[in-house]
Amino acid sequence: MKKILIIIFALILFAPVASVQAQKEKKGKKVVSPIIEGRQKVRQTDYDSVWKFTTFDNKKKYYCNFDYMQVLDIVAQKKPDWGAFKPVMNYLLTVPRAPLRICAVFAINPNITSEEHRNVLIEAARDDAKESYALFTDWAQEQEMKNKFSFNVAQVDYRYWKGNDYFLSEPPADDIIVLGYILYFGTKKIDLFPNATADAQTFKDIKFFPNDATIVESYIPVIDSLASYLNAHDNYEVLLTGYTDNQGTTAYCTGLARQRAVEIKKQLLKRGIAEYKIEIDPKGSADPIGDNNTYEGRIANNRVAIKIQ
Repeated sequence: MKKILIIIFALILFAPVASVQAQKEKKGKKVVSPIIEGRQKVRQTDYDSVWKFTTFDNKKKYYCNFDYMQVLDIVAQKKPDWGAFKPVMNYLLTVPRAPLRICAVFAINPNITSEEHRNVLIEAARDDAKESYALFTDWAQEQEMKNKFSFNVAQVDYRYWKGNDYFLSEPPADDIIVLGYILYFGTKKIDLFPNATADAQTFKDIKFFPNDATIVESYIPVIDSLASYLNAHDNYEVLLTGYTDNQGTTAYCTGLARQRAVEIKKQLLKRGIAEYKIEIDPKGSADPIGDNNTYEGRIANNRVAIKIQ
């Protein structure tokens, strides 16, 4: 009996210590992935052309139209020809210990509609980018370069990257489109992919009566204002996310949410907004902002949210 009591006492005494130790282990340093996930919305014109500069500023990001898949052929040359990357190499070879963040940027051909095929290509593109960077760092060590590097890979949406030029140029032929490097010199933490619409105007939700997709007259000025704003900002698009309350089947709620967004889209089209600038996402009864057990809550949930992107 005494042995049992001693064991129980020991468990009670040391359990908090073990718990604290486990919490410390959980709070250990996170492993940062070298991959920037997702298709970032960024335009090529958001970045300065790297070859316009002879020196680099650690407060700026630079875009370099460099085919990093050619690194193997380049480093194999006796006198490597770095092409568009030459100003960067000149800087790295003459200014020691300049920290550099390199982000390889690629896109998947937008004409590929198979999600399975796209996922395979994405993984292949990431592996290719990391392999090219490994070759580059090996070469840099051979040259005894003392600079510090960090590396990322990011997938961007090719249509957004090209902007209006996408509709004026020939469709891409390659499945994987190498877009080059985004560079940042310095140690200050900075977002390589700033939100292009961070300063965009916000618009209030357009509300609907339950089981109805008719736009209430009082919300017409909101649509007028939204149309005027999109016409004045050619690089902006709009996402219309439709919602409902939880009264009905999932299929019914999704259909009603879609119809509400479509009705607003029709109004925007009448006001001269190009169709490709309007995206619809029917969420149905998801993400409620009100209590579906009350009439007021259901009214709040029957809405279309407007997001500039």
